[in-house]
Amino acid sequence: MDVHLLFPSVTLVVILLLSSGAIAAEREATAVLEEAVLTLDTSNFSEVVAKHEFIVVEFYAPWCGHCKELAPEYEKAASVLRKRDQPVVLAKVDSFDESNKDLKDKYKVNAYPAIKIIRNGGSDVSDYGGPRDADGIVEYLKKQVGPASLELRSAGDADHSINDKRVVLVGVFPEFAGMEYENFMAVAGKMRTDYDFFHTSDVSVLPRGNQAVKGPLLRLFKPFDELFVDSQDFDKDAIKKFIEVSGFPTVLIFDADPTNHKFLERYYTTPSAKAMLFLHFSDDRVESFKSQMHEAARQLSGNNISFLIGDVSAADRAFQYFGLKESDLPLLLVIASTGKYLNPTVEPDQLIPWMKQYIYGNLTPYVKSEPIPGVNDQPVKVVVADNIDDIVFNSGKNVLLEFYAPWCGHCRKLAPILEEVAVSFQDDEHIVIAKMDGTANDIPSDFEVEGYPSLYFIPSNGEDVLPYEGERTAEEMINFINKNREPKAGASAAVEEVTQTDAVEEVTTSSSSSSASTKDEL
Repeated sequence: MDVHLLFPSVTLVVILLLSSGAIAAEREATAVLEEAVLTLDTSNFSEVVAKHEFIVVEFYAPWCGHCKELAPEYEKAASVLRKRDQPVVLAKVDSFDESNKDLKDKYKVNAYPAIKIIRNGGSDVSDYGGPRDADGIVEYLKKQVGPASLELRSAGDADHSINDKRVVLVGVFPEFAGMEYENFMAVAGKMRTDYDFFHTSDVSVLPRGNQAVKGPLLRLFKPFDELFVDSQDFDKDAIKKFIEVSGFPTVLIFDADPTNHKFLERYYTTPSAKAMLFLHFSDDRVESFKSQMHEAARQLSGNNISFLIGDVSAADRAFQYFGLKESDLPLLLVIASTGKYLNPTVEPDQLIPWMKQYIYGNLTPYVKSEPIPGVNDQPVKVVVADNIDDIVFNSGKNVLLEFYAPWCGHCRKLAPILEEVAVSFQDDEHIVIAKMDGTANDIPSDFEVEGYPSLYFIPSNGEDVLPYEGERTAEEMINFINKNREPKAGASAAVEEVTQTDAVEEVTTSSSSSSASTKDEL
């Protein structure tokens, strides 16, 4: 999943009443701006990228709210960057267009917008990690185009470059040559999209740390924890690890500050237990909670636990994703391989004792389930955590199961298509079409649900779990079910399949055929 879609959009709607002359002028200006961003597709993508040592490409979807918010800022940035002495080209690709599916797959676009920085004619690709307003985009990309590391010649240079918003690595070298310097510059070239790199021959210009050292030395500045840390290991892998470990917060703050957002993907993808405290940052106990979470992280280090504090007003998508309730706040949640553990309405002084009980294995995992439906006679059956074994794994039937979220736009779009598939199989006692609200029920570990909707097919043996990654049309789903059902359909079933396919052909030709790999906002 693209980790940016975990955040709520902050939309500012401005209504302007303009005279006809002003409207005409605005349209003319818009037309000029629109020319600044190149429109790429399968037919011209490779040719255009090959011509540029540096190009930025946004993969978007026309219906995506975040993409719509970004569009005017991206256009303004493009109009500024193309006028530089060394122009920077910004481009865009409609990833929702099926003709561009190969591009979407090649660049691993799983959420929108996905912005890629492509260097050296396409041989070097990295994710854009900067702001999403025009001025921020311009400043960020100006740094990306220039040298990977800039020299700090004075204390003024250092004060301007080392701030309280980003992680900054400074290399201190007696001379800008030798193995240490070359390794530093090589790592800077690889990691420059996520971190700022500088070098100096005078350690005294730096704002913090021992100013008597001569180098070579690495000094990492950060806006959290101990504020700076040193290293003298100049092996390339050691430099990379030093940045990743020392440049990551002990306790990640999940709030509206965009400087924290780049850490979220790493937090959620790190193979560790996740301890997450959700509350309103307007709570007058918030500083006490933060202090206790940092102390818990310190005391419990070595237990493979990653810590996060989330402001519910900014992290509402994540809060919804985990199916949590406002009445549970403040809520401490641990998600581990052994299950999910909840401590609702927790107090600051209860955090560490409760976490220790989790480590000692004294807590019972919480299994969340909606009530089992009293009546379940609709074409698409309702599955909850408490009846998933009966309907899916132990029923002896072939089951197509959708995991959805009530707020998910893609899920709402899929609903009538899934209904159509269910109706087509309503006379087949060996097939079940079902759905499960992934926010209101715990999802078994048999399924890897990273976004909504997610579709899986479970043959009648109850042992296999097959992800459905085809097009979201009734025709394709019916074909997939008949191909993978157990026992295999015979000649009569083949005739039935043709009939079913014919029945839905007219409807599906007008349906969206987007890939199931594209998930909705989390």
